[in-house]
Amino acid sequence: MSEPAGLYVTKSDFAYTRLREGILSGEFEPGVVLQQAQLAKTIGISTTPLREALRRLMSEGLVELDAHRDARVSALTAEEARDLLEVRLSLDPLAASLAAQRRTKEDIRRMRERLQVTRPLESNPGIPALTAHRAFHQSIYEASHNDLLIATLNGLWDKADRYRRMGLEVQRSQEERDQKDREHHGLVDAIVSGDSDRAAAVMLQHINTSLGAKAADRLGADIPPASVTPLP
Repeated sequence: MSEPAGLYVTKSDFAYTRLREGILSGEFEPGVVLQQAQLAKTIGISTTPLREALRRLMSEGLVELDAHRDARVSALTAEEARDLLEVRLSLDPLAASLAAQRRTKEDIRRMRERLQVTRPLESNPGIPALTAHRAFHQSIYEASHNDLLIATLNGLWDKADRYRRMGLEVQRSQEERDQKDREHHGLVDAIVSGDSDRAAAVMLQHINTSLGAKAADRLGADIPPASVTPLP
């Protein structure tokens, strides 16, 4: 948390950004108590803007505040894991389908460029691997040319990051990782060829067997299996 608060519009914005990054990256683990006085000192601000930042994070479901002004990072729950998975099983395939219908030459260039540096995530992935993985999926979202859908999926990605990390706690086999790599390439092939049905089907399988789905299963979420036809 060394970035100077002076670079932000307000100190509250600075605190919000740094805390949010810390929560989503796993620096502040689910259930940990945030000592506000110490945290404010570490960040280099007073407790008032910190409190404002915590209220914003509470509205996003990332922290909990009680009457005694204690703050705690929200726990991972089976219900939220289920909710995230259910919505993504609907919206990610929609984005892929629309991308196959609306992609431009620039969209195709961007997807191919990002695919080249994207690898299936391993346990304890570094920032470059996480950034590349998100950038690849972002290029598909952007190719849908539906601003509301893009914004919604970006928000879901942020919230799903904590569950994605939980899914990585169990080492994936090389076979699983190879399948994810094939799905990434299959998505691009289907979108470039304009096959919207194929793009949606590949994406449905991709999300149904995702790290978020693994986390939901570990948490005991009650999720009816999606109708997925195995893809080569």
